[in-house]
Amino acid sequence: MELIEQIITSFIASGAFGMIFSVPKESLFKCGFVGMVGWISYFILTENGVDIVIATGIASFIVAVISQIFAKLYKTPIIIFTVSGIIPLVPGGMAFNAMKYFVENDYSKAMSIAAEAFMLSGAIAIGIVFSEVVNQIIRKSKLGIAK
Repeated sequence: MELIEQIITSFIASGAFGMIFSVPKESLFKCGFVGMVGWISYFILTENGVDIVIATGIASFIVAVISQIFAKLYKTPIIIFTVSGIIPLVPGGMAFNAMKYFVENDYSKAMSIAAEAFMLSGAIAIGIVFSEVVNQIIRKSKLGIAK
């Protein structure tokens, strides 16, 4: 039951974020799908004992790969799918809590949470960049074979 809740809420969150950023209407469902797959990947990995930083990196890689595929299939910019799809993985609540603890002068707790939020943000960036690197390698190898 919890998995179904996670699927529905991640789909709605990604689609709604696409609406906020004026994604074309025909792409909203696809944006929701990308975010849902990314979040479910993260959720399943963490439920099976994978560290959250590693799970975030893998999930962001999956989001970026699906975004690249959708961008080619539907001839739209990749950023439409990547930004909407990555939203469920962003550690916004964690960053908020870190700032809250700073304001409350609980610096050790604040630094701990801020460091974790920073690592998760870095994992998101690394996953997206790694996906693009893999895409470029595949494209260049196809060009090399064609020659």
